Amino acid sequence: MITDYLIIGSGIAGLSLALKLSESGTVSIITKKQKAESNTNYAQGGVAAVMDENDNFQLHIADTLECGAGLCNKEAVKKIVYDGPARINELIEFGANFTRLRDELILGKEGGHSRNRIIHAKDLTGKEIERALLDKIARSENIEIYEFYFAIDLLTVKNIKRKNKNGKKCFGIYALNVKNNKVEKIIAGKTIIATGGAGQVYKHTTNPAIATGDGIAMGYRAGCEIANMEFIQFHPTTLYEQRNNDISAQVFLISEAVRGAGAVLKTIKGKEFMQKYDRRKSLAPRDIVARAIDNEMKKSGDPYVCLDLKNIEPERIKKEFPNIYKYCLGKGIDITKQVIPVVPAAHYSCGGIVTDLNGRTNIENLYASGEVTMTGVHGANRLASNSLLEAMVFSNAIFEDVRRETHDVRRQIADKKSNSKELKKIYDNIYNWNEDETENTEEWILISHNKKEIKEIMSDYVGIVRNTIRLERAYRRVKMMKDEIEDFYKKTKVNVDLLELRNLVTVAYLIIVSAMQRKESRGLHYMLDYPKRDDKKYLTDTMLVKS
Repeated sequence: MITDYLIIGSGIAGLSLALKLSESGTVSIITKKQKAESNTNYAQGGVAAVMDENDNFQLHIADTLECGAGLCNKEAVKKIVYDGPARINELIEFGANFTRLRDELILGKEGGHSRNRIIHAKDLTGKEIERALLDKIARSENIEIYEFYFAIDLLTVKNIKRKNKNGKKCFGIYALNVKNNKVEKIIAGKTIIATGGAGQVYKHTTNPAIATGDGIAMGYRAGCEIANMEFIQFHPTTLYEQRNNDISAQVFLISEAVRGAGAVLKTIKGKEFMQKYDRRKSLAPRDIVARAIDNEMKKSGDPYVCLDLKNIEPERIKKEFPNIYKYCLGKGIDITKQVIPVVPAAHYSCGGIVTDLNGRTNIENLYASGEVTMTGVHGANRLASNSLLEAMVFSNAIFEDVRRETHDVRRQIADKKSNSKELKKIYDNIYNWNEDETENTEEWILISHNKKEIKEIMSDYVGIVRNTIRLERAYRRVKMMKDEIEDFYKKTKVNVDLLELRNLVTVAYLIIVSAMQRKESRGLHYMLDYPKRDDKKYLTDTMLVKS
């Protein structure tokens, strides 16, 4: 396959960018499952943007910076905040139906926000955005979506004359066509990683089974700069249920907007507790709330705490949170009358592939957007509902950057012809995937338990609360598995399970190594043996690059 633009991932970052890039060339989107299966599709809460006269850009910036605990890139924060309203209006033009009262958008409030600024579509915002984007793409002649294509590794060429830091240039990827089990090379003028997060590295996560950190792991192996992987956000409120044996099952999210509407956290005995931890009580930022819940559960020995919605009118609950109401009712909980049992679960990766303000990585012709990145927006803790906004804004920045390269019409036409020839030449000269000397080994059963073990190690030792001894133990066990899995990968015919396992163990390794380097507590990274924030030594990003 040869394409002008290759986008890996079909969430909001990839789809919104595809629509714009299709104006100047062919766009191929690959996704390892169905096209609608993405983290975006499961986002309940909404998109944060300044859309009200009682709000302003400076307040949104200040809220984001405070939540980020000193590590936000202020220029990146300003970029998403100032560009936010335009991106919301763009989604509306694409056909997204957000919740309104008559003609006015209803703006919700979530933890860490000083104003009502959350645009939502009831409690299924991500699903509505995904629908609108896919509907628009279906009408485009220049965009093709290839389902069940698993990106394995980036195709890069080393050239010391290149201007970028590591002298590498990206020409596309090797990908497994899951339907016929064949590995194909996909050659592209520009490649964009938009694969989402890595929640599946933990036992309990709000992320779907696809969120195995594929883009981060692939970028790391190719030489991308990776930063701030220690900052894993745990959503404070997911529905507590007895787990089955499916280690990839996601938990059901109880949106932060429920607390924004007036719900209060309580112990099983019915006592409020958040006032002991933060002046904002149940509307404190997620890192504070998650640690508070974790602490209360450990003190009491209870398996969960409760979210009490009695301050919200029953009809409002049914109208604004119909999906949550229906799901809980199916589990025997009438949330208009009963409390919801909740526990924290892994939710969002604040770290990832480092990009500049144009979405560029340190590899030429390789961009990244969305949760897979570390743009500097989130710092040590993401402010609620800034993620969908970041994805749209930085995807638009990538589009603008590509357009600047081809601003002259005559040069654009000439470049397109020469680009086509160059890509065909590259395609012909890059080796096809070679499976000689590999085998469909029966030894797979010997390491298939590693996926479960990785999740248990990460949840037990690298969770909401950490210490040096736990991290060192996690490092030894994960490093051994990483080496074992890589060795197994090299001699085995690839399949989805093996590729996901390889990526999961890589991401687990990156999280642990990053966490070991930060000997302080900041944002989402809390160390029992280093409980204080240390701005003298650690007011900087944790950077990792594969040697």
